[in-house]
Formats: sequence, structure tokens, C-alpha cells
Amino acid sequence: MAAFLLWLLLLVFCWPLALLALVLYPIVWLICLPFRLVGITVSAVFSFLGAILMLPARVLRGRPA
Repeated sequence: MAAFLLWLLLLVFCWPLALLALVLYPIVWLICLPFRLVGITVSAVFSFLGAILMLPARVLRGRPA
């Protein structure tokens, strides 16, 4: 809601900049999308490697003495 009100304020005071932001936002979002997907993939790989490396400790901890 605050972002919308700020955009309306920008539209009132500087409408060319507001219209430029409105047009460029989807383009910037599309450019950033591959980097976001790479970040998600790298995070998943690190989580997977951490789970594999911690597996022996989990198995040993779960075994009764």
C-alpha cells in the first residue's frame, strides 16, 4: 500500500519519471529473473551438499548407545 501511495505521489509531482518507472519495471524484472533463478539453484545445491555431509552425524546421533 505504501509503495502504491509513493508511486501516486511521484505521478503527481513528476509524472514523466513515474511513467518511465512504470514502463521500465517489467523490463528490469525480466532482466533480473535469470539471476534470481541461479540464486535459487545455488542455494538448493548448497543445502543438498550440507544435508549429505551432515548425514553421518545424524545417523550416529540417532543410534542408541
